Amino acid sequence: MADSELQLVERRIRSFPDFPTPGVLFRDISPVLKDPASFRAAIGLLARHLKATHGGRIDYIAGECRVAASRAPLPPCAPRAELEIQKDALEPGQRVVVVDDLLATGGTMHAACELLGRLQAEVLECVSLVELTSLKGREKLAPVPFFSLLQYE
Repeated sequence: MADSELQLVERRIRSFPDFPTPGVLFRDISPVLKDPASFRAAIGLLARHLKATHGGRIDYIAGECRVAASRAPLPPCAPRAELEIQKDALEPGQRVVVVDDLLATGGTMHAACELLGRLQAEVLECVSLVELTSLKGREKLAPVPFFSLLQYE
Protein backbone atom coordinates (compact mmCIF):
# COMPACT_ATOMS: atom_id res chain seq x y z
CA MET A 1 0.00 0.00 0.00
CA ALA A 2 2.77 2.49 0.91
CA ASP A 3 4.48 2.12 -2.48
CA SER A 4 1.28 2.82 -4.38
CA GLU A 5 0.56 5.83 -2.14
CA LEU A 6 4.05 7.17 -2.69
CA GLN A 7 3.67 6.74 -6.45
CA LEU A 8 0.36 8.61 -6.31
CA VAL A 9 2.07 11.54 -4.58
CA GLU A 10 5.09 11.43 -6.90
CA ARG A 11 2.90 11.53 -10.02
CA ARG A 12 1.37 14.80 -8.80
CA ILE A 13 4.68 16.65 -8.31
CA ARG A 14 5.03 19.11 -11.18
CA SER A 15 8.39 20.23 -12.59
CA PHE A 16 9.21 23.57 -14.22
CA PRO A 17 12.59 23.61 -16.00
CA ASP A 18 14.68 26.79 -15.89
CA PHE A 19 12.56 28.43 -13.19
CA PRO A 20 13.20 30.82 -11.56
CA THR A 21 16.57 30.93 -13.34
CA PRO A 22 18.19 28.89 -16.13
CA GLY A 23 19.42 25.52 -14.94
CA VAL A 24 17.01 25.27 -12.00
CA LEU A 25 14.28 22.62 -12.01
CA PHE A 26 11.46 23.94 -9.82
CA ARG A 27 9.41 21.24 -8.02
CA ASP A 28 5.79 22.25 -7.38
CA ILE A 29 3.66 20.38 -4.85
CA SER A 30 0.47 22.37 -5.58
CA PRO A 31 -1.09 19.51 -7.58
CA VAL A 32 -0.70 17.26 -4.52
CA LEU A 33 -2.61 19.79 -2.43
CA LYS A 34 -5.37 20.09 -5.03
CA ASP A 35 -5.96 16.34 -5.37
CA PRO A 36 -7.68 14.82 -2.31
CA ALA A 37 -6.35 11.31 -2.93
CA SER A 38 -2.70 12.30 -3.28
CA PHE A 39 -2.97 14.80 -0.39
CA ARG A 40 -4.49 12.10 1.84
CA ALA A 41 -1.73 9.68 0.74
CA ALA A 42 1.03 12.19 1.55
CA ILE A 43 -0.42 12.95 4.99
CA GLY A 44 -0.91 9.24 5.68
CA LEU A 45 2.66 8.38 4.72
CA LEU A 46 4.12 11.14 6.88
CA ALA A 47 1.84 10.24 9.80
CA ARG A 48 2.82 6.56 9.65
CA HIS A 49 6.51 7.48 9.58
CA LEU A 50 6.10 9.75 12.62
CA LYS A 51 4.07 7.17 14.52
CA ALA A 52 6.63 4.43 13.79
CA THR A 53 9.55 6.70 14.72
CA HIS A 54 8.14 8.59 17.70
CA GLY A 55 5.00 6.75 18.79
CA GLY A 56 2.88 9.00 20.95
CA ARG A 57 5.79 11.17 22.07
CA ILE A 58 5.00 14.19 19.79
CA ASP A 59 3.38 17.17 21.49
CA TYR A 60 3.21 19.52 18.49
CA ILE A 61 3.65 19.65 14.75
CA ALA A 62 5.14 22.98 13.59
CA GLY A 63 4.93 24.22 10.03
CA GLU A 64 5.47 27.41 8.16
CA CYS A 65 2.89 29.27 6.17
CA ARG A 66 3.82 31.49 3.26
CA VAL A 67 1.32 33.27 1.09
CA ALA A 68 2.38 34.42 -2.36
CA ALA A 69 0.07 35.69 -5.04
CA SER A 70 0.88 35.80 -8.72
CA ARG A 71 -0.91 36.19 -12.01
CA ALA A 72 1.96 34.58 -13.90
CA PRO A 73 1.37 31.12 -15.39
CA LEU A 74 4.51 29.83 -13.63
CA PRO A 75 4.73 29.20 -9.88
CA PRO A 76 5.31 32.32 -7.81
CA CYS A 77 8.59 33.00 -6.12
CA ALA A 78 7.97 33.18 -2.42
CA PRO A 79 8.98 36.52 -0.90
CA ARG A 80 11.55 36.63 1.83
CA ALA A 81 9.83 35.65 5.01
CA GLU A 82 10.44 35.84 8.71
CA LEU A 83 9.50 33.00 11.01
CA GLU A 84 7.60 33.91 14.12
CA ILE A 85 6.04 32.10 17.03
CA GLN A 86 4.19 33.33 20.09
CA LYS A 87 6.36 33.31 23.22
CA ASP A 88 3.82 31.19 25.08
CA ALA A 89 3.05 28.77 22.23
CA LEU A 90 5.07 25.96 23.83
CA GLU A 91 6.23 24.97 27.26
CA PRO A 92 9.93 24.18 27.80
CA GLY A 93 10.65 20.53 27.03
CA GLN A 94 7.66 19.95 24.77
CA ARG A 95 8.44 17.69 21.81
CA VAL A 96 7.97 19.14 18.32
CA VAL A 97 8.24 17.90 14.73
CA VAL A 98 8.91 20.53 12.06
CA VAL A 99 7.11 20.00 8.73
CA ASP A 100 7.68 21.83 5.44
CA ASP A 101 6.71 21.07 1.86
CA LEU A 102 10.24 21.02 0.45
CA LEU A 103 13.79 20.94 1.78
CA ALA A 104 16.28 22.76 -0.42
CA THR A 105 19.20 24.50 1.32
CA GLY A 106 17.74 23.87 4.77
CA GLY A 107 17.59 27.54 5.73
CA THR A 108 13.91 27.68 6.65
CA MET A 109 13.90 24.45 8.67
CA HIS A 110 17.15 25.39 10.39
CA ALA A 111 15.65 28.76 11.37
CA ALA A 112 12.51 27.01 12.64
CA CYS A 113 14.62 24.66 14.78
CA GLU A 114 16.55 27.60 16.22
CA LEU A 115 13.34 29.49 16.95
CA LEU A 116 11.83 26.47 18.70
CA GLY A 117 15.08 26.02 20.60
CA ARG A 118 14.75 29.55 21.98
CA LEU A 119 11.48 28.40 23.53
CA GLN A 120 13.34 25.38 24.92
CA ALA A 121 11.29 22.94 22.86
CA GLU A 122 12.80 19.59 21.92
CA VAL A 123 12.83 19.24 18.12
CA LEU A 124 12.43 15.50 17.52
CA GLU A 125 12.67 15.55 13.73
CA CYS A 126 12.16 17.60 10.58
CA VAL A 127 10.09 16.13 7.73
CA SER A 128 9.15 17.22 4.23
CA LEU A 129 7.30 15.99 1.17
CA VAL A 130 10.22 16.70 -1.18
CA GLU A 131 13.98 16.93 -0.68
CA LEU A 132 16.40 18.39 -3.22
CA THR A 133 19.40 16.24 -2.28
CA SER A 134 22.02 18.11 -4.34
CA LEU A 135 21.55 21.20 -2.14
CA LYS A 136 22.51 19.22 1.00
CA GLY A 137 19.91 20.88 3.22
CA ARG A 138 19.71 17.94 5.61
CA GLU A 139 23.34 18.60 6.59
CA LYS A 140 22.34 22.05 7.86
CA LEU A 141 19.76 20.43 10.17
CA ALA A 142 22.17 18.08 11.95
CA PRO A 143 21.95 16.78 14.62
CA VAL A 144 18.15 16.92 14.19
CA PRO A 145 16.98 13.85 12.21
CA PHE A 146 15.41 14.51 8.82
CA PHE A 147 12.94 12.48 6.70
CA SER A 148 11.49 13.14 3.25
CA LEU A 149 8.94 11.22 1.21
CA LEU A 150 10.50 12.01 -2.17
CA GLN A 151 14.07 12.86 -3.10
CA TYR A 152 15.23 14.61 -6.27
CA GLU A 153 18.79 15.48 -7.31
